[in-house]
Amino acid sequence: MSEATVVSSEAPAKAKKKRNRYQSPLLIALLPQIVLFVCAVVLFWLSQKDMAGTIKYWEYFVPVIALISLVSGWSQSYLSNEVRAWYLIKQVVHWGALFALLFVMNNEGLRGAIDAQQYTTVVIYLIAFATLLAAIHMDFKLFFFSLFLVFCAYLLAAPADNAMLAYIGDTFGIDGAQSKALSISIGVAVVGFIASTFVLLSMRGALLTKRIGSKKKGD
Repeated sequence: MSEATVVSSEAPAKAKKKRNRYQSPLLIALLPQIVLFVCAVVLFWLSQKDMAGTIKYWEYFVPVIALISLVSGWSQSYLSNEVRAWYLIKQVVHWGALFALLFVMNNEGLRGAIDAQQYTTVVIYLIAFATLLAAIHMDFKLFFFSLFLVFCAYLLAAPADNAMLAYIGDTFGIDGAQSKALSISIGVAVVGFIASTFVLLSMRGALLTKRIGSKKKGD
């Protein structure tokens, strides 16, 4: 085997290794969004069957969202040249405020003052609002997920003769849309995930460009 052949065969491997230094594999980058949308769909499905029994699971879902927001927003913090300590403080204050609000709601009589359907809807709306604020200030990839949470809360708040289901049914020609809330929610989740993926890809491109530029300046 000639020396030129050896060099040419090793070049792609070196290039691949170099690319891996700058970015994680796409599937790993997509995993947080997959977890969020799948968990939300499962919780929506469970809420349709037993509203009171799933309140605690929606509350347990909050730290999952907070952790994913903390990790996935790290790259956006890097792109905006934000001080990492300030980024961590914002995340702690942001999600800590939601935890505190849920704690007050559970211990100051609100949970007992309204029925399970109303309380669950309020909790989901609060989670959606907190996620939307996190998307605006810290991690825009959460934007479409927050809208999906609003969609779920609206369906649970008005399970019968829901105007949103009627509109989707009329728009896309879905017969009996009112009885297909779960199927439609899965479709909306898929659309939200695809939109989030485009945001992720654009951020990965910007992140790669900045890291390569920083590397060249360092050299």
